[in-house]
Amino acid sequence: MRRSKTLAMMLIAASLGMGSMAQAALKPGDAAPAFSTQGAQAGKAFTFDISAALKKGPVVLYFFPKAFTQGCTLEAHAFAEATPQFNKMGATVVGISHDDIETLKKFSTEACRDQFAVVSDPDAKTIRAYDATHAARPSMADRISYVIGTDGKVVFAHEGSDPTAHVEKTLAAVKALGGPQAK
Repeated sequence: MRRSKTLAMMLIAASLGMGSMAQAALKPGDAAPAFSTQGAQAGKAFTFDISAALKKGPVVLYFFPKAFTQGCTLEAHAFAEATPQFNKMGATVVGISHDDIETLKKFSTEACRDQFAVVSDPDAKTIRAYDATHAARPSMADRISYVIGTDGKVVFAHEGSDPTAHVEKTLAAVKALGGPQAK
């Protein structure tokens, strides 16, 4: 069983372009660090716990530098449009940045269009745990996306400056997992 999971992760990595994935710090097969923090969806605050989310299905965890900046807003819009597809496959989309919860309440409505949650990491603890720190500003997140399987292991990772590529590549990775309706 373990061998088939490893093979599946390697096939996902190969089919989605190993070159771009090799840059992210956490690799397929690595344990995804557990965390719990304040989040917002549709303008309402709540406590997000990744362990609880993983009980429902895979999690697409994407790190972004700063709410309401051009690239981050574009990425949020793209994830919002794709969220129904992720949900059909049983996956949960969650964005994470160092922004405070009040900023993310607004961002969850305006940029995320009430489609998915964004969570706050003001002390950058989770950003560091996922080795997603921005090279020039270590308190901020870099643009890195992970797909985490229900076993708590990284299935796919992508790092790059093109916000829409994160949506396309994570969607393809979730489809490759073969969730409930991955067709």
